[in-house]
Amino acid sequence: MKAMVLTEFCEIGIKGETRKKVDLPLKEEPLEMVELPDPVPDSQQILVKVSACGVCHTELDEIEGRLIPPRFPVVLGHEIVGRVEALGSGVTRFKTGDRVGVAWIYSSCGRCEFCLRGDENLCDQFQATGLHANGGYAQHTVVSEDFAYPIPERFSDAQAAPLLCAGVIGYRALRLSGVKPDQILGLYGFGASAHIAIQVAKHWNCKVLVFTRKGQKDHQNLAKELGADWVGATGDTPPEKLDCAIDFTPVGEPVREALGILRRGGRVVINAIRKINPIPELDYAKYVWYEKEIKSVANVARKDAEEFLPLAAQIEIIPTVTEFELHQANQALVLLKQGKMQGAGVLRMPD
Repeated sequence: MKAMVLTEFCEIGIKGETRKKVDLPLKEEPLEMVELPDPVPDSQQILVKVSACGVCHTELDEIEGRLIPPRFPVVLGHEIVGRVEALGSGVTRFKTGDRVGVAWIYSSCGRCEFCLRGDENLCDQFQATGLHANGGYAQHTVVSEDFAYPIPERFSDAQAAPLLCAGVIGYRALRLSGVKPDQILGLYGFGASAHIAIQVAKHWNCKVLVFTRKGQKDHQNLAKELGADWVGATGDTPPEKLDCAIDFTPVGEPVREALGILRRGGRVVINAIRKINPIPELDYAKYVWYEKEIKSVANVARKDAEEFLPLAAQIEIIPTVTEFELHQANQALVLLKQGKMQGAGVLRMPD
């Protein structure tokens, strides 16, 4: 099979930009196209012929060393859509030809207190697709039948791919925020996840205020098209204070900004695995007092995907996608790093 693989940590080089002082090698194309043997499913796994795979900020974290794969080379990608091509001997949930999705959660122990209560995302033995196991930047992948999900018919393969991470993790962040109908929700950053989360929040009758980087007119225009009640830049003063906020950005400053305009008793949810710079110092009286909370989102659990995918079909969520061929994965990653990706990037697999 053809696959785009990562062989070492590196900084993604962007033409015309000054390089930061880092110790990593500089590469304009961090991934390389190779041919690998087709994977073989074990007794509880399915072999998936991949048709589409989303491009996520987590891949940037893996490439640039903020998230550490246990081995190289590794096939990245955890927003996978495809068809079941072969079954392990013990598989009962799927049949060949079924269309399935694979998300960030690849496996967990199934026995600890977290797994037994449905919080596999907190399991000490949590394994991630495209990090601990080869992912979807390839023509085939394998996954346990317990961590694959039927895809609603209304979505094309390209539309379904971002639902499996951007959508699922955004849904988890919304639930963890505790936002209620008619409350005011702030979204910091308006990329793949936020542009799906806003559609759920508006379905719940929330008022949504969106904050982006200064000058991100395309992102701001998309937010307005999707029903944002106000759009500005991080650091701007919105017309109303926030009941809850979700930070989708890779940087630290929006967390403090959100806390500063949060109502008493409100919560800021950080929807990022890693930050490329720290959260600025927080003056307790100004930013944290009055029972304000900060909560992180750690990975996703099976129930997030199982609940969100049917809800997305019911709401008729429309993901905005920019499609690329598999060999254009490096181009897609550069656009993502620059903040120029409109909606979600999706790789199409060659036949």
